[in-house]
Amino acid sequence: MSQISYKDAGVDIDAGNSFVENIKPLVKSTKIPGVLGGIGSFAGAFELPTGYKEPVILAATDGVGTKLKLAIDSGIHNTVGIDLVAMCVNDLICNNGTPSFFLDYYATGKLEVDVATAVVSGIAEGCIQAECALIGGETAEMPGMYSADDYDLAGFAVGVAEKSELDTVSNVRAGDKLIALPSSGLHSNGFSLARKVLFDTMNLNFDEVFEGKALIDTLLTPTRIYVKTYKALKPNIQAMAHITGGGLIENLPRVLPDNLRAVITKSSIRTLPIFDLISKHVAEDEMYRAFNMGVGMVLVVRPDDVNAVLAGSDGYLIGEIEAGAKEAVLV
Repeated sequence: MSQISYKDAGVDIDAGNSFVENIKPLVKSTKIPGVLGGIGSFAGAFELPTGYKEPVILAATDGVGTKLKLAIDSGIHNTVGIDLVAMCVNDLICNNGTPSFFLDYYATGKLEVDVATAVVSGIAEGCIQAECALIGGETAEMPGMYSADDYDLAGFAVGVAEKSELDTVSNVRAGDKLIALPSSGLHSNGFSLARKVLFDTMNLNFDEVFEGKALIDTLLTPTRIYVKTYKALKPNIQAMAHITGGGLIENLPRVLPDNLRAVITKSSIRTLPIFDLISKHVAEDEMYRAFNMGVGMVLVVRPDDVNAVLAGSDGYLIGEIEAGAKEAVLV
């Protein structure tokens, strides 16, 4: 009787071991003070930082969405890991959480070591940009669940905040100013709509020259990570809103009290060419609900702090806080 191995069933343990060896130097490159040990144990360890009166642990998780489909179809795998880290750590800092460490989950139908290594190289780069450590993860080879070339990603970021600083909503006042930090592009939201417009409706291709480079390069531009800007400007920031799915309209109200609204001057928003292209086939209201429209993060600051924030960042004014029902409006 013939014997069937795990590899015959579609799971290659040797490939998994090879992958772990490949990523060890990548993981090591993200090491920061607080990391205890290396990868290979059953859990990653991180020492709680000192200097907090009442430290609170914050956690955020996210994925990359259908942007992964473009990475898989184009064979460009070394940037979506940055997106993965960005979507998590950019959420943490909105609650005054300083990112400490990151874990990833990589699931695929067949483990291609080079592809997985490229993905983790992006994750490591994202962690370096976010000044946090990659301390562990999971690689799952699941034939029958995914097609051979497909993979999926999930990320988990953990940080620490001062308990007294968690409630940013109560900081916001009428008269506060809204400062936009530019996005690097679509970031990691709205790709189902973008793909339908660009490739199904407009019949464009990956190599189409757009703004001086291949369209696929524009689409796969990694999500910007705002951690260093946050750290530099924290004393001048009252609240922050990460502009992800739902756009400005749905994300800004998350940092507002019930009696205040965010009024945004639409003409002040510095949209990017990729949004102008997509908008040829999408109504304006839908554009502002699906995409960040060139604004990756919004800072709420006191009028007296505006000049300091503008001088310390590439941000620009887009509006202010007024009395009214809790909402964000474009005027």
